[in-house]
Amino acid sequence: MVPLIEAVNLTKQFDSLTAVDGLTFNVNEGEILALLGPNGAGKTTTVRMLSSILKPTSGYARIAGYDVAQDPRTVRHIIGHLTEFPGLYLRMRPLEYLDFFGELQHMSRADTRRRAEELMKHFEIWDARERRLGEYSKGMRQKMALIRAMLHNPRVLFLDEPTSAMDPHSAKQVRDAIASLRGSGHTIILCTHNLSEAETLADNITIIRRGKLIAYGTPIELKQEFLGLPLWQVQLTKPLTQPWPSLNGNLQIESQDGLTSTFRTNCPETANPMLLNRLHEIGADVLALRELPRSLEEVYLKLVEDSSLTPPVTTDKHL
Repeated sequence: MVPLIEAVNLTKQFDSLTAVDGLTFNVNEGEILALLGPNGAGKTTTVRMLSSILKPTSGYARIAGYDVAQDPRTVRHIIGHLTEFPGLYLRMRPLEYLDFFGELQHMSRADTRRRAEELMKHFEIWDARERRLGEYSKGMRQKMALIRAMLHNPRVLFLDEPTSAMDPHSAKQVRDAIASLRGSGHTIILCTHNLSEAETLADNITIIRRGKLIAYGTPIELKQEFLGLPLWQVQLTKPLTQPWPSLNGNLQIESQDGLTSTFRTNCPETANPMLLNRLHEIGADVLALRELPRSLEEVYLKLVEDSSLTPPVTTDKHL
């Protein structure tokens, strides 16, 4: 499969500062890639290069086969870009504003108005269409910026903090819209500090630090790689009056008391039923056996806070 977004050794230098340092990754059509990292890691610079706003110092990137440096006009028609701090023309009314951007994308006035009405109704701001953008709340302005990015139904969307400044209801609308775009074949790179949002929406996660890619994979793959085997916990209704049963090394015990045992195993489909059988044999009543949740936040903090963790990263599964 040919990736829709391809970056190879992508590098950007500003005088003596290397903002992006040899990034290589691919995104297939219909996928969502979350681009994570602390402030100053190079996320915005990366997206600006992919959007044909900045030229790479070295390396290259292609969007749908078009080089971002050699074919910038074509790339800008393929993509939609929501920046972290979108500048709106505050004296304009929303339909005038969208007419202007529709014309830049070579859309007819009728198509622009139809699409604008569809999106404004979806994000529940159609009733405010006669107000000037300067009268909009911060959350409403964020919605308008997202509508502008989605107006020409782009194949690729770059979204930088799309739910910032939004109330929970509006943020859910945006997340639902992003999920539906993936389902209709659109490809999205999502920059966000909302790690729960990234974990929920993204197919793959890329974490960068100081311009370098330090982790890549699905949320499940990253948890297993950097947090170890999943944690399980069995809880009893009353304390055991004898030692917990041993499974001959099939369990790696993390903690244990009379009521609970927390452990890891590389074969839960075998070890867990065996443990329940042994507990039943000694007359123990099991209240619950469950896998303890582990978040992407744990992986992220482990990587960005520990400077010694600079693992070799490969994205070969997309090459």
